[in-house]
Amino acid sequence: MESNPSDLSPSPPKTKPPNPTKPTPDFLIHLEAYLAKRDGVDKLLKISRYATKIILSAHLITPTHPLHRRLKTFESSVGLSRKAFRLGKFIQDVNSLRSAKLESKNDIILAIIAYGGEGLYYFVEQFVWLAKSGLIDAKHSRILQRISAWAELIGYVGSVSLKIGDLKAISMEEAEIRVRRKDCTEIEDRELEKLGEKKVMKRLSLVQDVADGLMAVADIRDGKGRLSGPLVVASAGMLSAIISARKNWLSC
Repeated sequence: MESNPSDLSPSPPKTKPPNPTKPTPDFLIHLEAYLAKRDGVDKLLKISRYATKIILSAHLITPTHPLHRRLKTFESSVGLSRKAFRLGKFIQDVNSLRSAKLESKNDIILAIIAYGGEGLYYFVEQFVWLAKSGLIDAKHSRILQRISAWAELIGYVGSVSLKIGDLKAISMEEAEIRVRRKDCTEIEDRELEKLGEKKVMKRLSLVQDVADGLMAVADIRDGKGRLSGPLVVASAGMLSAIISARKNWLSC
């Protein structure tokens, strides 16, 4: 690329110092930060729970084997423990809705559906935990779980719709950068790289919502239907757990 006339002036051009390589964080320090977060521990529990569900639903261990009963007890115990981690988590959705930058009426409606549905799900899950732990009469558990599952599904419908819109906006931004640039500048390349990474994470988040939505449908249908089989649901749960664990790890 040819030099600009200003590059030949007596005063040397101001150049940005090269970006130093970002040091790789110490693994144990990173792990400590990850486990200090509620979501970090929750996702590790989620991975262990759905790994156990896959083993059980795939019949890798015969029902007569002593380990089979232990795994069922472990899976049930981990599921109850995860519900305890959701205490007060609905506040996160309230604050997300308050701070969301919404430009159109359609976005406002979708945000209310997404954050409202998820917030209601986390709110009801607190009472599901109390029912399963014995403080509330267990006869209320079924209706609470049904309300929780419907709220979760509604929340994922709104969340998926919002993320599809976000992906379209990112693609349009990428196209605008490519159209307006005449030379391959470093700044624009960095912008495209960041947008590419953002798109990948948004797609993974979309896949996670679909997987979680599939599990919510299975809960609503009480496990009936081809897509509500134990192995399908367990695999969807494992996929969701791995994606969310990866996102939380990168955010630490």
